[in-house]
Amino acid sequence: MNAQELRDKTPDQLREDLAGLKKEAFNLRFQQATGQMENTARMRTVKRDVARVKTVLNEKAKTAAE
Repeated sequence: MNAQELRDKTPDQLREDLAGLKKEAFNLRFQQATGQMENTARMRTVKRDVARVKTVLNEKAKTAAE
């Protein structure tokens, strides 16, 4: 998921993506705690995707406020 794809989405779609990513991060933390995690790099990509979505949402909110 790159930033340009995210900028093409509506704020509602971004919030849905954010909720899904947070749910996935939650599940990955549980997998890590129980020792069931197979792909440890996935946590890093999910964290970064969450940050990208939040950044784009803040950009859209800023432009809407102006």
